[in-house]
Amino acid sequence: MRKIGVREAKARLSQLLRDVQRGREWIITARGQPVARLAPVERRETVEEWVRRLEREGRLIPPPPGAKWPEPILPEEAGELLQRWLQEDRDATW
Repeated sequence: MRKIGVREAKARLSQLLRDVQRGREWIITARGQPVARLAPVERRETVEEWVRRLEREGRLIPPPPGAKWPEPILPEEAGELLQRWLQEDRDATW
């Protein structure tokens, strides 16, 4: 980890940011005392990466080949569908 004074950091900010993009970290000092760390932002995984990781960990079972996802329920349809499903459930239990 490299150290740099605040004045020099201000003058070389673009260069420091390129360094950080390459994975390096910098400690910014004021009067020789560390006050901040300039470090890469943690990369967040995409939804696809997240699903694949869960599959590798055995926490998600992938659908069989050729399986289709259900159609999404649009907000304007949700109330009507919920009412119908609730009524069907009530009719089945009574």
